[in-house]
Amino acid sequence: MQTLYFALALFLLLNLVAGMWRVLRGPTVADRMLAAQLFGTTSVAILLLLAQAENVAALRDVALVFALLAAVTAVAFVRRAWTDPETKHDAN
Repeated sequence: MQTLYFALALFLLLNLVAGMWRVLRGPTVADRMLAAQLFGTTSVAILLLLAQAENVAALRDVALVFALLAAVTAVAFVRRAWTDPETKHDAN
């Protein structure tokens, strides 16, 4: 079973490599942010798989911190990138 966990972690790591292409070549800022969210979600999954394979509880804690940071990053990006048109005022 441990080999399966490591194989799945390797597969997810390869997905991160593919996601790096979208970060570097994404046509819009939103595409790049979604790829960054992919990094957060996939890193959490990798850490959880490694924690289960190696039976290390500390990796579960690190995965929880990564999940919280990914959520905060997404909220900060949305608040900064997409402002409400009604709150913008002309400088005239």
